[in-house]
Amino acid sequence: MENQNNEAINFGRSLIVPSVQELAKQSITKIPPRYVRQDNQKPLFKSSDDTSTLSVPVIDLHTLFSTDPGSSTYSSELNKLHTAAKEWGFFQVINHGISESLLEDFKREVLSFFKLPMEEKQKLWQKEDSHEGFGQLFVVSEEQKLDWCDLFYVITLPHNLRKSQLFQNLPPVLRKKLEAYSTEIKKLAKGILGEMAKALGIEGEEMSELFDDGVQSIRMNYYPPCPEPESAFGVSPHSDAGGLTILYQLTETEGLQVRKDRKWVSVKPLPNALVVNIGDIMEIVSNGVYKSIEHCATVQSTKDRLSVATFYTSNMGLEVGPARSLVAQHNVANYRRVMFEEYYKSFFARKLEVKELGDVVRREQTPTGDDRKRIVSATSEGIDFTDLSVFDPYDNKLHHLEDAHGGATRD
Repeated sequence: MENQNNEAINFGRSLIVPSVQELAKQSITKIPPRYVRQDNQKPLFKSSDDTSTLSVPVIDLHTLFSTDPGSSTYSSELNKLHTAAKEWGFFQVINHGISESLLEDFKREVLSFFKLPMEEKQKLWQKEDSHEGFGQLFVVSEEQKLDWCDLFYVITLPHNLRKSQLFQNLPPVLRKKLEAYSTEIKKLAKGILGEMAKALGIEGEEMSELFDDGVQSIRMNYYPPCPEPESAFGVSPHSDAGGLTILYQLTETEGLQVRKDRKWVSVKPLPNALVVNIGDIMEIVSNGVYKSIEHCATVQSTKDRLSVATFYTSNMGLEVGPARSLVAQHNVANYRRVMFEEYYKSFFARKLEVKELGDVVRREQTPTGDDRKRIVSATSEGIDFTDLSVFDPYDNKLHHLEDAHGGATRD
């Protein structure tokens, strides 16, 4: 039976804001000030010459899931996955096993969902005590800048964490397709995590204990055309909190951008492909080998964009830290252990902004030389700078800090 106690399952709340989709219908030529970013925070649309040819790696999951693990073909693809997770934190997957018919059916229902009359959407709008439903996430103050996006956010798994009333009010066909899609994405996430465990040298049982009954949530995003796309974000630059995020880009409109080597790289939608990225929890579990990378969504003046992000993370009630089998190999834990629920509540309690993982890192060695870097540590009082160590050269946190605090310009 589904959990009826909302107090027990809320990770946080977000202030209720107006619908951007309704605002865009008014044929405005200027966006309201609350959506306009400061000059040093505005999105960039043109890639420099050295990034225009860069593209997020593409991984063939059929090779990983169906090929003899002892073959050179399998080893080569597993190495591609490992390298993508280390160096990019993002990759696209093809031949993932989710049927094209399910993807198309789900896409059709999501498109129809955002076309519902406002009076129907109001029945599914966020409540003051919860962040689930239509609206925006991470809105913590009336002065905060808003994203040019409407979204619908819902916890889908495990079933006892669902808000029954919210699910019951969904259009019946969408609810059915959401159930099917949610089930398939869970299988896919577990499969990818299993391959990552092999690549990292984590014992399979340890990864299963962490993620087999993990929390899954789905965020459906609609980005209307924006009259001033150079001044607004669809989603502000951030990293994800969970284990893995799996993104289904429903339209061919580009918008997702990934931070790579201090440059913003566009992730072009590929037919029937899904985009996967590492979240903070997986960065912790991998002991920093895999990176949770900053990314954002931009908007366009004449085209809308739709996407569905599925966040899959560890089991409720668990303490999360570097995999013990990894720590045993290297005799160092770069991150302290943290209760999953506490970390998630902390994530949802603040506005979405540049990567902040300092509060789950612990110092176990004296930093020396190039290993001595500075990282943001989020506290309830504000942002503190803390010297931390044991970060490898792929770590971009230094660049995130510089951009956020004026030490460097956006590329």
